[in-house]
Amino acid sequence: MTDAEPTHRMASPGIWPGDAPVKVMHIEWGRHLYGGARQVAYLLNHLPGEAGTHHLVGGDGAAILAAVVNPAIHKHALPFAGDLDLASIQRLRELIRQTRPDLLHIHSRRGDWLCALAGWLERVPMVYSRRVDNPPNWLERHGKFPLFQRVITISAGIQAVLLEAGLDPAQIVCIPSAVDTRRYRPEGADRVRFRAEFGLREQALVVGMVAQLIPRKGHQVLFAALPEVLARYPDVTVLLFGQGPLADSLAATINRNGWQERVRLAGFRPDMERLMPCLDVLVHPAAMEGLGVSLLEAASAGVPVIASRVGGIPEVVIPGLTGELIAPGDSQTLREHLLRFVGDPALRQACGSAGRTRVVECFSIDRMVRDNCRVYEAVQQAAGTAQR
Repeated sequence: MTDAEPTHRMASPGIWPGDAPVKVMHIEWGRHLYGGARQVAYLLNHLPGEAGTHHLVGGDGAAILAAVVNPAIHKHALPFAGDLDLASIQRLRELIRQTRPDLLHIHSRRGDWLCALAGWLERVPMVYSRRVDNPPNWLERHGKFPLFQRVITISAGIQAVLLEAGLDPAQIVCIPSAVDTRRYRPEGADRVRFRAEFGLREQALVVGMVAQLIPRKGHQVLFAALPEVLARYPDVTVLLFGQGPLADSLAATINRNGWQERVRLAGFRPDMERLMPCLDVLVHPAAMEGLGVSLLEAASAGVPVIASRVGGIPEVVIPGLTGELIAPGDSQTLREHLLRFVGDPALRQACGSAGRTRVVECFSIDRMVRDNCRVYEAVQQAAGTAQR
C-alpha cells in the first residue's frame, strides 16, 4: 500500500447529516500527492454512500486521480497548464453543464481563480479550501473570497488570519486536516528493512524532515542546527524527504560541509506510511504552514515532532507532551531540542505515544468527512432558500 493508493473505506454510518444528498464537483489541480491532495483523497475515499454524488476533476496524469479509489466517485481528467491556462475556464464550464453539480468544492490554490470564474459564470455555489496561513492580498479579499459561500480553513491558525483580514466570520468554517491512523501507526515500523534500504548501521538514530524543498519549509534552519548534533552524536543520520527547486542548493550545502554520509536527500516517497514509523524524530522548522500533514502522520506513527510555532502547527504539536515548538528561524533552540531528544530515548517514546493518542482523538478522517458534509448541506440549503 502506498500514499498513491490509499484504501477505500466507507465512513461511519450516519456521517451525512442531511436528508437530501448533494451533488458536488471537487477540483484539485495539483500534479503530485502532496499534503493537500492527500486530504482530498481521504475525503473522497471515505465518503458514505448516502452523501450524494461526487465528481473529481484533476489534471491529465495527476496523482490525485489514481489516489481516489472509491468506485462511487466520478473522475474526470482535463488538460490543465497552470494558473494562466485561461482555456481551462471553458473546459470546466462545459463539464459543469454536463454534470450539473449543486456546488463546487475548490481544494487547491493552483488554478483557484480560474475555477472560481468558471463556477461564477455558471452560477454554481462554491466552497473553497484554504490551506496556507499567509494573509490574503487585496484582490483575494475583495475579488476571490466573495465568490464563495464558504471558505474552509484546515486550522484555527488560518481561520484567525482570515478573520484578521476582515472576512465575514459566518463565511469561514474550520475543519482541521485528518490522518489515516490505521496506515500511519507505530506498529508499521520495519526497521531492519529501513536500515538496509538507506544503508544505515543498526545503532543509527534517524532525524527526518518531510517537506517540499522550497524556502519556506526551513531546511536551512535545520542545517544551521546540525553541526553540534552531528558532532556529539555520531550515530545520527538526517533524511530529507521531498522534492523541489532547492534540491541542488541543499545538496551543495551538504557537500560543502562534508555531510554526505550523515545528511541525505531521500527524494519524494509515496510510501511514507512505511518509512515514517522508522524515524526517531521529525523536524519541521517552517516559516509558514497551514497545518502540516507530515506532522499529523508522524504523530500518528508515534514519532515526536519538533516544529515552528506558526500557522496551525501548535494545534498538532503540544510542547512538552507530543514534541516541542520553536520560533520561526530559531536554529539555536532547534539545536537544543534536537540534542535533548536524540539523547533521551524515554523522552522520544513518551512524546511519540502522546502524539499518537492526540491524533486518534482529534484528527480522525470520519470527523473531517462529517464536517465537510455539513458544509455541503448548509450551502445546499442556503441555495435552495435563495431560489424560493
